[in-house]
Amino acid sequence: MKQPGIGMLVNTRKKGALDMARSLIEWGKKSGVSFLFPPHEASVLGRQGLGDEEWKSNVNVAIVIGGDGTFLRAARYVLGAPISLYGINLGHLGFLASGKAEEAEKDLESILRGEYSIIIHKVLKGQIFRDDKSTHTLFALNDLVLAKGALARVMHVEVRLGDKLLNTLPADGIIVSTPTGSTAYALSAGGPIVPPHVQCMIIVPICAHTLYTRPVLAGETDVITLTPRGNHRDLLLTQDGQLGYEILPGDAIQISLSKEHSVNVITLPTRNYFDLLQEKLQWGRGIVSFEKE
Repeated sequence: MKQPGIGMLVNTRKKGALDMARSLIEWGKKSGVSFLFPPHEASVLGRQGLGDEEWKSNVNVAIVIGGDGTFLRAARYVLGAPISLYGINLGHLGFLASGKAEEAEKDLESILRGEYSIIIHKVLKGQIFRDDKSTHTLFALNDLVLAKGALARVMHVEVRLGDKLLNTLPADGIIVSTPTGSTAYALSAGGPIVPPHVQCMIIVPICAHTLYTRPVLAGETDVITLTPRGNHRDLLLTQDGQLGYEILPGDAIQISLSKEHSVNVITLPTRNYFDLLQEKLQWGRGIVSFEKE
């Protein structure tokens, strides 16, 4: 039977994250809390570690120390294992890693008492087809982005929903995002903000070369197919902005919400999704009261 344990995943390239990890290890010694480390973190921190599969089989909850990029890597690492993630933000925006460094010990105490809820974040499943054969299958918590290279040439992408042609878009690229990723690259490209509990996908053109192109929502069971047209040979499909795959003319990319995988994200009562939006986007700042005196 799976034994409970608190895992620790760390951005080992960031000094602040390593300092935070060591601080929590010392706090854990005083509080009777032990942490479990996968091989890489164990090696860098000088701790005893577990093999990857052993770590996944012994961890129920893992804290992720870094920023949203670290959280995305952690999500891919635990994909397929029933592990809930809580991020402590030492980066910039911090939509995924929402915990504050100064409140890390207090947050961990709440998690240990079971005073938290879990939001299930759907992930994208992308398949690259070349000559009608699947060459890659990949999963993304935030987004899959088809974009051109450094040359200033517009690309044309055929976009289908199921067997229906939606449009052939002249653009610099196309973002297909989950609701989780709606506050990432898709937001900067003009897409809507969608709460993570809404089951949909978001199609957002990047710098569309038309005046009528707008972001589109696709349903929970839809299948989106992106097919580059023309002879553009400098195309790349990126997975959560971290891994890239070369795309050739005639390749087809099928994207849907994964039925087999999702990511469990811990949220605390004092910091829900809409509180986070207000804090990160500075909504409600400087509002003048119009109430009568």
